[in-house]
Amino acid sequence: METAIIVLIVVVALIFILSVLFSLVPLGLWISAGAAGVKVSLINLVGMRLRRVVPARIIKPKIKAAKAGLEVSINELESHYLAGGNVDRVIDALIAAGKAEIPLTFKTAAGIDLAGRNVLEAVKMSVNPKVIETPLIAAVAKNGIEVKAKAKVTVRANIDRLIGGAGEETIIARVGEGVVTTIGSAETHKDVLENPDLISQTILKKGLDSGTAFEILSIDIADIDVGKNIGAMLQTDQAEADKKIAQAKAEERRAMAFAREQEMKASVQEMRAKVVEAEAEIPKAMAEAFRNGNLGIMDYYKMKNVMADTQMRDSISDMGKTDKPNETEIKRGDK
Repeated sequence: METAIIVLIVVVALIFILSVLFSLVPLGLWISAGAAGVKVSLINLVGMRLRRVVPARIIKPKIKAAKAGLEVSINELESHYLAGGNVDRVIDALIAAGKAEIPLTFKTAAGIDLAGRNVLEAVKMSVNPKVIETPLIAAVAKNGIEVKAKAKVTVRANIDRLIGGAGEETIIARVGEGVVTTIGSAETHKDVLENPDLISQTILKKGLDSGTAFEILSIDIADIDVGKNIGAMLQTDQAEADKKIAQAKAEERRAMAFAREQEMKASVQEMRAKVVEAEAEIPKAMAEAFRNGNLGIMDYYKMKNVMADTQMRDSISDMGKTDKPNETEIKRGDK
């Protein structure tokens, strides 16, 4: 009974040791590497496990590189993996570059990969150029007519300028600037519509691919159309603005004239009030003159007679004006 228990414990311990050993030592991967002619020790594979490196992510690309005839060490692959790079994509890019006879080293490919660019796609773009289509670009010719154009830019990746070079957004922005400049310098929109290749020729002469990760092969105008009459719209807006300014100034002058009229009316009313106030003082002055003996009763009656006579003459004068026929009535009488 005790012997059976001891055997069971030994078996369990052996199974545990073997499971730990197989988890640390990838024997299948080691056998595959040896069969492919890639020399790697079991200690190195265990070290990868301890350094938290997935051995398959290193050994499989190494086998692929060895079969393609690339000289890349396991330490370089492991270092690139620990730096956060994509080892498998870098090896694929090196193999594609070698087949296309494009000079590309592992150091350059690793740097491009760590810079966040897809090095494999860049190599493919070097072999097979890519077409970048710009959005619809609107510009105004000198005669005020808007012209809308869309361009297709054929580019090829420049491996040497992938690190630090500008991307597709810069190419699109520069081409758009060239389209706007070319259309804006045209005398009329008809010149652009008759010769759309003028846009392509002008843009290509500017060397828009400088400082970018691409080489511009051609620029083709895919679509061109006439837009709005921007010049007429601007003139209409300016005329409307001038009209509003003139109306505001006229309203200001009217308000000032009304204010002056009100001031004059206030002045006249003030003068009338003063006259009424002065007239109110006349009876007091006459009474004072009577008391002081400066004015006699006969003088008073003479003054009243003069005032009555003046009032009568004014009445006769007003009646004469009322009875006088106007020119319209005279003309009617003649007819």
